[in-house]
Amino acid sequence: MSKLKIAIQKSGRLNEDSLKLLKDCGISIDNGKDQLKAQASNFPLEVFYLRNGDIPQYLRDGVVDIAIIGENVLIEKGSDIGIAEKLGFSQCRVSLAIPKNEEYTDMSYFSNKKIATSYPNTVTTYLSEKGIEIDLHVINGSVEIAPNIGLADGICDIVSSGSTLFKNNLKEVEVLLKSEAVLAVSPLISDDNRKLLDKVRFRIQSVLKGRNSRYVLMNAPNDRLEEIIKVLPGMRSPTVLPLAEEGWSSVHSVIDKNQFWEIIDELKVKGAQGILVCPIEKMVL
Repeated sequence: MSKLKIAIQKSGRLNEDSLKLLKDCGISIDNGKDQLKAQASNFPLEVFYLRNGDIPQYLRDGVVDIAIIGENVLIEKGSDIGIAEKLGFSQCRVSLAIPKNEEYTDMSYFSNKKIATSYPNTVTTYLSEKGIEIDLHVINGSVEIAPNIGLADGICDIVSSGSTLFKNNLKEVEVLLKSEAVLAVSPLISDDNRKLLDKVRFRIQSVLKGRNSRYVLMNAPNDRLEEIIKVLPGMRSPTVLPLAEEGWSSVHSVIDKNQFWEIIDELKVKGAQGILVCPIEKMVL
């Protein structure tokens, strides 16, 4: 029987979010402590726990069929590998940073400067496209300390909140790329496993759509019903049910969570009352 092999990060936040996504997709992993490989009990899937930086090569060689990996790592080490889905979590950016007390005007600042990074391909490609040559120092580990010990004039590294840069007296000056977790696919995946991948993608899409949507119920006066319905960007059209109180209806719809407050404010202006907002576990289209 065919079995889909998926790689996820061995430890850390991406590991936790990846396992949660699989769980939300109804896939149960028999995951013992410190295992490097685990089986799903209710889906033909095998999980490989790997170092993040090693995953692109496992995909390239066909050792695993798919992987949940940071897009930044894929750009750095696996730009030839396809992306099936962007997953919306583990968002960060790859940025250039310099000491706080340095004056910065534009990219020419980095010309012939020493740059410490764990992303040599990304930073070299980005700067060379702008005609800027640098002296590159590849570091695996705490890149932020390099300027403080005189090893580099600046760094290129991933940034989430920026707190690590702040603690090391650095400031972010250029964003090279924005990244999030993605579902990457091996170029050697078999036809049988691609069919399994389609099933996994369908489940993932349903989960992500649910996470990004909210179910809204409200009471609406019938004389303003048409105005209220026009505010709602539902999947097709909202559900409208009569209430026991004459002249009022209950309106049910789905809205994008990123438009939530703007829509709620407008609904109130249009006369909607008793607005109830509920999370959606999954949404199958």
